[in-house]
Formats: sequence, C-alpha cells, structure tokens
Amino acid sequence: MQVLIGSLLFAFGIFLSVCLHEAGHMGTAKAFGMKVTRYFAGFGPTLWSFRRGETEYGLKAIPAGGFVKIVGMTPLEDDVEPGDEERAFWRKPLWQRTIVLSAGSATHFIVGIVLLYICAVWVGVPNPAYAAYDPAKQAAVIGTISPCIPLKYDPKDPAGDKCTTPPDPVAPAKTAGLLPGDKITALDGQAVANYGELVKKIRAVSGPVKITYVRAGKTDSTTLTPIRTQRPTGGTAEKPKLTTVSVIGIQLKDPKIPQLITYSPGRAVGATAQYTGNFFAGTFGAIKQFPQKVPKLITALTGGQRDPNTPVSVIGASRLGGEAFALGRYEIVLLILVSLNMFIGVFNLFPLLPLDGGHIAIAWFERVRSWIAARRGRPDPGRVDYTKLMPLTYAVILVFGSISLLTLAADVVNPISLLGP
Repeated sequence: MQVLIGSLLFAFGIFLSVCLHEAGHMGTAKAFGMKVTRYFAGFGPTLWSFRRGETEYGLKAIPAGGFVKIVGMTPLEDDVEPGDEERAFWRKPLWQRTIVLSAGSATHFIVGIVLLYICAVWVGVPNPAYAAYDPAKQAAVIGTISPCIPLKYDPKDPAGDKCTTPPDPVAPAKTAGLLPGDKITALDGQAVANYGELVKKIRAVSGPVKITYVRAGKTDSTTLTPIRTQRPTGGTAEKPKLTTVSVIGIQLKDPKIPQLITYSPGRAVGATAQYTGNFFAGTFGAIKQFPQKVPKLITALTGGQRDPNTPVSVIGASRLGGEAFALGRYEIVLLILVSLNMFIGVFNLFPLLPLDGGHIAIAWFERVRSWIAARRGRPDPGRVDYTKLMPLTYAVILVFGSISLLTLAADVVNPISLLGP
C-alpha cells in the first residue's frame, strides 16, 4: 500500500511539474501583452473550468500533461480576432518570443533547483566523500572479525555475518588471534598495499598462509588456514554469480562516512549550485549515451536482464518513487524528481519541432536570414513556412513516440526496482 501511495504522489509531482511548465509559458506571454485564451491541466474531455478575464482555466480527464493556448503562434494560424493583431505571438519582438518559448524549460530548472535546496537543508543530498570512498583502496585495517564462516551463501546475508558454530566453522582470523584494529601488511612475506589487494590474495590462497600485521605500533605475525566458501563475484544482488574462494572472516574498518549530508540554509545555496551543475552534466551525459541504451531496452523487453541505467517512462519513474517512499528514502524520491525536471527542461530546448527549442530555432533562423538579406540589399524573405516542416515534425514525433512506447513497455514487462523481484 505504501508503494502505491508513494507512486501516486510521485506521479502527481510529475503532473504538477508539467503544469508549471505550461504556467511558465502563460505567465511570460501575459506579461508581454500576448493574448492567452486557454490554460488546461490534462488532456481529453473537460472535467471543470472557469473563465477569468480572457483566459479559460480548467482540468481535463487525462492527467498526462497540460497545454496553454497563445493566440497567433505562427503566421499561418487564423485564430487572431480583429483588434488582436498586435497581440499575436508571432508579431512580438524576437527576445519576447524567445523568453516565452524557453519559459517552460526555465520553470523545470527552477523546480529542480528548489527541490535540490530542500534536500540540501532538510532531507539530505549525496555526500561526495561517501561517493568517492573506495574500500579496495583503503589500508587493510581490520574492523570486525566474524565469529564463524557460513559454508552456504545466503543472498540476504552477503557479508556472511549470520552463522552459528557448529555446524559453521570458526573464522580462521578469530582462531589465529587477530583483533579489530590490526593492520595487515604482508602475506607470506609479500607486502599488501591495501584492502583490495588483501582480499584478492586471500581468495586465491589454497593452504596455510603467514599473515604479518601491526598492532599498537608493533609488528607481529601468525599463520592460519583460510576456509573455502562461496562469495558473489558478479551478477546482481538478486541473482549473484557465486564463486568458491578462500576467506578468513574479517571486514574492513568502517570509516563511518555518512551517505547523506545536510547544510545550513546559507551554505545550502552554494551546495545547491554545485549539485545543479552536477545534474546538468549528468543530464547531457545521459542524452549523449541514449542511443546505446535503446538496444538494452529491447533486450529487457524480450526477457533479458534489465540494465538499471536504461531510461524509464513516467510509469517506471513513479514506481521507483513509490518504492523509495515505502523505504523511507525521501531523498531518492526528490532527487528522481530533480532528474526528471532537469532532463525535460534540457530536452525541450533541443532545436527540433514540435519541441519549444524547435520554435526558438526557427525564430532565430528567421532573424538571421532577414539580417543577411538586408546586408545584401535583398528583400526580407519573411517567415518560415511551417507547412514545409510538417514531414520533419511528424518524423520527430514518430521517433520519440516509438522510444517512449518502448520504454513504457519495458517498465511494464521488466521494470527497474529498488525492492528486488
């Protein structure tokens, strides 16, 4: 039930973001004196509406977005009433049209930044120190010693902490007298640089091994015989690939680096700016890698393993948000919303029709073309004929529509999950 509630709340958050996108267009258009006749949340049959001034506001039955109607978006539109000619969108200065068209994306960026600030002050944002921490590169200092070694791998206990003696054998490290805080420096006289190298060498041992360690500043050694057991060496948490290796029953000293950090309201401003830059970089990186993700979606749809880094639809994102809500990971809920807002904002500015970026590109193309014609003493070529661009527009809609359906199908058949299968 918590997952369902969280998913519905997350879906409403996406819906609200899209409505704010359209509100950005409407607010800037009205500010520049353009005529706005309709603003609706949703599509399909009208459930409820009211009129204030010259604009009708309302709610439609299908909560899949929203729209705003600005009179005279192109010279081809015949919705301009007598007396409103100067209020038509296409008659306004280029800079005003650019602001109106980009206001939707700007709204998404503002929403993302506000959510990031909320995370930075009250919920928590990912700690860079935690993300940069690599256990394999740390000194081989023992943190804890297992009482015994489970001979059968339990996916619910990947660290092997849940064991009983008997039947499970006592951990060799415990038998040999090693203690938490001991720093292992060598195996059979060969130096050990870090914890990762220690694990690699221990796993390859097939018999007794001499361990050299430092305790309270003094170097000592002991000999022990590792136990052969199963450990995951690949695959996923749900379906690990198990390999029989040697272990001695030690874990690395926990540095106790917090996964999330919060900031004071003042310091959160700078942190928000830094995380915003990271999200923009991640968004552009994801878009750049998008073509190579499509085959992976097809693989997931045909029964293969779903790559957790493949794109998700609104349904997939809402499911992840709902699962994070159920787990109490509210920072994940908000950060997914941030990612979606940043992605939509950037993607919407691509210079392709019917995206806002396509309309911006055409408007500036017209201005540059007119400037070049004036410099050459030629007549103004006028406005771009949108009818000639319709085939390209339909092609863009077909491509992105197909990818959206593919992603949606993958999220239904083989979804990404935080809770496992």
